[in-house]
Amino acid sequence: MAGPLADEARELVRSARALLAEWSEEGVDGPLARRAEPARAAAVAQPAVAEAAPRRADAPTLEQVRTDLGECTRCRLHRGRTQLVFGDGDPHAALMFIGEGPGEQEDLQGLPFVGRAGELLTRMIERGLGIPRSSVYICNIVKCRPPENRTPLADEVSTCRPFLDGQIDAVAPRAIVTLGKPASSLLLGRDVSITRVRGVWHEYRGIPVMPTFHPAFLLRQYTEQNRRLVWEDLKAAKDRAGISAPPA
Repeated sequence: MAGPLADEARELVRSARALLAEWSEEGVDGPLARRAEPARAAAVAQPAVAEAAPRRADAPTLEQVRTDLGECTRCRLHRGRTQLVFGDGDPHAALMFIGEGPGEQEDLQGLPFVGRAGELLTRMIERGLGIPRSSVYICNIVKCRPPENRTPLADEVSTCRPFLDGQIDAVAPRAIVTLGKPASSLLLGRDVSITRVRGVWHEYRGIPVMPTFHPAFLLRQYTEQNRRLVWEDLKAAKDRAGISAPPA
């Protein structure tokens, strides 16, 4: 199926998934919900999204994006930073992680996800998925630390967005994992509840997107259920990206 009918079908599938996720969050139970749940599980296991587009011939390199960013003073966040935190990992990674913004340790070291939340993310990637952290690419929606680790403001996010899009174009991953509400809301194009959208495939710039909880949330709510949910999300993203664990 191709053309407008295919687009409409994909939109209906995405809407159905979002509705089912909302039912689950609100504790809805009934014949329709019970009948639909197996279909939702199958959709998550085998996401009905298009293959990621190949890297564009005119796509920038990460070095070009970093050069364009420069020692940025485009928004207020530059006033309190120690240094820019651009990104880290394989420049041609099949799997990309996008978080909210640098914290204290990230600001000091110039690398994303190196504080407590970053240590947890590294364990999830290396011990959980069985792949090196260096084999994925990790960045944030803003490149400077917000004061007292507050959520980035809308104008700060929009100012930094061209550079995030440049990173996505340069890496051309086969799947993206958004960590937490701000990153998920940005890529999904609307304000979202992370508990409602996590675990359901979406799409950004032709690339499948899997929203999940931020590692900082897991540090605060480190329950067996939350760990299981994030593990399921990351495993689905790894499979969607076509990644196999390296031999022992």
